[in-house]
Amino acid sequence: MQTSLTYKNIEPSDTLNNYVSSKLDRFDKYLDNPAEANVVLAVEKHRHIAEINIAGDRMVINGKEETTDMYSAIDMVLDKLETQIKKNKAKKRKRRGGGSKSFAAEGAPLDFEHGGHENDAPRVQVQSIEYKPMDVDEAVMQMDLVDDNFMVFTNARTNSVNVLYRRKDGDYGLIQPSL
Repeated sequence: MQTSLTYKNIEPSDTLNNYVSSKLDRFDKYLDNPAEANVVLAVEKHRHIAEINIAGDRMVINGKEETTDMYSAIDMVLDKLETQIKKNKAKKRKRRGGGSKSFAAEGAPLDFEHGGHENDAPRVQVQSIEYKPMDVDEAVMQMDLVDDNFMVFTNARTNSVNVLYRRKDGDYGLIQPSL
């Protein structure tokens, strides 16, 4: 990370330079591209002020802290910045689709939604369901009540997850793990 330090009403020191540089290096793991950090360290009467602006990865993050000790002000503002960077990264991932429940799978370019070949990668829609323990007969009754083509349930006898599905000929099929 490229760092520029500015001092106001305080003598520049190598220890402060090294301290700020070493602390800012921890942000490299959060940022994909090189970033710039502008650090302003100031003293006004008894207040020590640390202000840091980081620009990189298409975001600009600002933080400012005042305490009675310069090192604690630097630590506090860096903690704030770390929280902001993590929050922005999570937002970006969510907007890009990293946090959604549809996945683009690698491999043959099939489109499951339209049933044909497309230029895009296949999309798989993930749906969370709740399943409860029941017998196979009870699962068949439940499936007829809600008029579904399949049902996921825990087999009460084997205590394993099973899938009951309606076949094209009107009968039922049962998928169960081999023990």
